[in-house]
Amino acid sequence: MNIERRKKFLESVPAGIVWLTFLLVFFVSFLHPLWAIYFVIIFSVYWIVRLFYMMYWLVMSWTTYRRHSRQNWMEKIKGLEKNYLDYYHVITYPTYKEPYEVIERSFQKLLETDYPKEKMIVALGGEERDRENFEEIAERIKEKFADKFFKLFITIHPPAPGELAGKGSNVNYMEQNLKREIDILGILYENIIVSCFDIETLPHPQYFAYLTYKYLTHPNPTHASYQPLILYNNNIWESDPVIRVVACATTFWLLTDLSRPERLLTFSSHSMSFKMLVDIGFHDKTIVTEDSRICLQALVKYNGDYEVVPMFITLSMDTVHVGNFLKGLKNQYKQMRRWAWGVEHFPWMWDNFFGKDKNAKIPIKIRLRYLWNQVEGMYSWATAPLLILIVGRLPLWMATDSDKVSAFFQNAPKTLENLMMVGMVGLIANAIMYAIMLPPKPKDRNFINYLVMVVQWAIFPITMIIFGSIPAIDAQTRLLFGGKWKLGFWVTEKKIQIKQATL
Repeated sequence: MNIERRKKFLESVPAGIVWLTFLLVFFVSFLHPLWAIYFVIIFSVYWIVRLFYMMYWLVMSWTTYRRHSRQNWMEKIKGLEKNYLDYYHVITYPTYKEPYEVIERSFQKLLETDYPKEKMIVALGGEERDRENFEEIAERIKEKFADKFFKLFITIHPPAPGELAGKGSNVNYMEQNLKREIDILGILYENIIVSCFDIETLPHPQYFAYLTYKYLTHPNPTHASYQPLILYNNNIWESDPVIRVVACATTFWLLTDLSRPERLLTFSSHSMSFKMLVDIGFHDKTIVTEDSRICLQALVKYNGDYEVVPMFITLSMDTVHVGNFLKGLKNQYKQMRRWAWGVEHFPWMWDNFFGKDKNAKIPIKIRLRYLWNQVEGMYSWATAPLLILIVGRLPLWMATDSDKVSAFFQNAPKTLENLMMVGMVGLIANAIMYAIMLPPKPKDRNFINYLVMVVQWAIFPITMIIFGSIPAIDAQTRLLFGGKWKLGFWVTEKKIQIKQATL
């Protein structure tokens, strides 16, 4: 099989498995409805068991998060054997057509963190296709913040052949320029911790102290990425209930995996060693989901000797709320589809784990684990909500008269209903934890808004399909078709918020 055919085949595998599942359920529902009902009930029981398993880890993570968020990490790093003042933090902010107020808010939040600003190097990167707007904003940022940090670097990324226009190519250009500047400064690469932030990212006041503690106490800190908890809290009170539920579900998914680091990939804003970035040649500038690919690149580079370290501290970000309900829903769908585009990792992982570019030095157990987590995660994302809530009802409608008289068939709807009721326990737990994690209620909001924040979880099953299964199927099918159907990088629109999040 030549290179192009193998690539097309690998890109078709995720969607092929998903569509084969739906077709099999569809045809079996016609040919043998009782078989299909057995499958749906077994599948539902499996997911209920898995739900409670995940709830256990969610509660464990949530408890750890609550405990860690109260500690003074700045005091802790002062007591370490290693001197934290020997280390620098680089914060990169790639941006494209973002308003000044959003960028200024992020810089201001950096100043509010409990960490020496003379140990911070901040990089702001714009795009050539937005030069006029960006240069005006960059000049205002320099005037206000240039003297507040050790260094402030401004870059404008020019388009180059072979690149994908998006965050990855911008960050790659910023990192290459940073390397030249750091070489001039003479700072050791292993003494630099890089936080690659989306432009609206607002760190917890203790974020950099916590990150420094994790880095300095890790036995091999340059062989690890550091994944914090992402909260979509900046504009949570202004957002619509649907958007809030989807955003918070993402937070809880990440919170669950923080207690299972063997499943973790980096996501959205996170941190890593600059030495690792130099070793692997920086972020991939040809893909959409560079945020999760970066730790896979390191895993291959270091022969499997790489991990993602969970950080039970928060970065707060914006939801997709823009002040228009329908446009907000459209943007939410696009955001979920972009995240689901992480399916593009599968062909790369296969080639680097088992295919033509495989690194046989990576232990087979690690290769299998990462590939299984990728395939199972994308498959479940696309299929589980639809199978449990909609497609699973098909064999009940298609059953023959002889099937309908069986005791099993007559009890099947009640069995499915009872399973869904058991699953509601998870929703109630989510609603309680969500309410506790909310930032303070603005003065212009009343107690009714708190009730809405809890009651809104009733629409969670619907959002699982519309903003879970469907965008995942969309992304995987686009990868299958390729060509013009492949996704480019979509920049989430920001609506300026006057109020700031409390972390």
